[in-house]
Amino acid sequence: MEIKKIHLPDRLRPDPSRPARPPEPRWPVVVALLAVSGLNLALPSSISPGPDWLLLVIVAALAGPAILLHHLRRYKVAMFLGFSALGVVTLAMVTSLGLLIRALLLHKEQPAQMLLSAVLLWSSNILVFASWYWRLDAGGPAQRDLQGAHTDGAFLFPQMVLDPALREQMGEQDWRPGFIDYLFLAFNTSTAFSPTDVPVLSRWAKVLMMLQASISLATLALLAARAVNIL
Repeated sequence: MEIKKIHLPDRLRPDPSRPARPPEPRWPVVVALLAVSGLNLALPSSISPGPDWLLLVIVAALAGPAILLHHLRRYKVAMFLGFSALGVVTLAMVTSLGLLIRALLLHKEQPAQMLLSAVLLWSSNILVFASWYWRLDAGGPAQRDLQGAHTDGAFLFPQMVLDPALREQMGEQDWRPGFIDYLFLAFNTSTAFSPTDVPVLSRWAKVLMMLQASISLATLALLAARAVNIL
């Protein structure tokens, strides 16, 4: 049987002249998902899909084994569990937004609860989409770990366009984005409705950012409507 060799692209082939870097930490995105689950607990029961505690239990049941399996180098299963946890959180957030709009139109909730719910969902929106950007950009964290430096992806971070000599002088020759960078991107999208200093290159990223901005605009519109007592 002939065994075919797999040739990695140059940008994904480790540079033997550089010391090995530790893999990108996974715990920030786990904390973000747990934070979204905690925010869901603070929602009124009529706005939260299912029992209040259900989302937190599901996320913990998926994220915990995902981290363990990642340390055991069962990367595919860990990735599947990570995507599953993020998908469940995203579905819960969108469902809660729909329930909030319905409750607002039917005047089923107190104004204070409506305002609190909108703020909680707006915050959840930032954390959820930051997690999606982190998980999908440049093939995900596993692929980014293989790169000598982050030079290609769905987003054009400022460090990527610096002159190589300047990057080396700044000590940023091996720079790669972390979860905080994607959190900053998601925060700008929800507040300024634009990526500000990070241009978007990929179509899938543009679609996700349009979805995030739409959700953010909907929650802010609910806040404004209740604040001026329109509805």
